[in-house]
Amino acid sequence: METSVVKVGGMTCGGCVNSVTRVIQSIDGVQAAEVSLETAQAKVIFDPTRTTLAQIRVAIEDAGYEAQ
Repeated sequence: METSVVKVGGMTCGGCVNSVTRVIQSIDGVQAAEVSLETAQAKVIFDPTRTTLAQIRVAIEDAGYEAQ
């Protein structure tokens, strides 16, 4: 497993946090995601043989948020 932090822009409320969390956790290979509105970050634990950090960023962006 690999742990990475992704900066997430565009979140304004708890609903946004829930949306980003659901999007990340729906990706095959993601074990866990902790999304924080205060730090505008998502801590993601994932299996690098099943998904990549780039795929996680694309999923966040497809949901309407910014990912770095």
